[in-house]
Amino acid sequence: MSKSILSFPNPVNEVASRWVAGCVAVICVAAILTQQPWVSAVLAYGFLARVAAGPTLSPLGQLATRVLAPRLARRAKLVPGPPKRFAQGIGAALTVAATILLFGFRLSLGTYALLGMLAIAATLESVFALCLGCRLFSAMMRIGLIPPEVCAACSNINGPAAEALRARSGA
Repeated sequence: MSKSILSFPNPVNEVASRWVAGCVAVICVAAILTQQPWVSAVLAYGFLARVAAGPTLSPLGQLATRVLAPRLARRAKLVPGPPKRFAQGIGAALTVAATILLFGFRLSLGTYALLGMLAIAATLESVFALCLGCRLFSAMMRIGLIPPEVCAACSNINGPAAEALRARSGA
């Protein structure tokens, strides 16, 4: 059976994910500093593409998984996919909202504010491996908003699914 083009990987290479986040942070800051709010539309496409298909349809995803991570990392670090997909969804919501503010309401200041928030979150992910969307996903699992079966490795960090994930990543 062939894998659908619209599938998100599980597990995800955190090294590649951090490279994508770093690129997003740089693009957001550059858009703000050069006063180019239209870049929010380009970022929105990238986030929507990554939510739908992981790195498959995303130029940044392709750059990170095929070029940057393989050449600039010692080895892949595999982490569960669902929290990363959730985080990409938050990025999609922010960039789509930024684009709507810009093109629908001519509110470039609002666009810049959302891009600034995204730059901060992406920098935390890229530099410190602190994924705010993943943290929110975890909190939502703890209080029961996301059922455990969505991410078996997330619901029990010492369970068999998490052990298998760590074994595959060499951690």
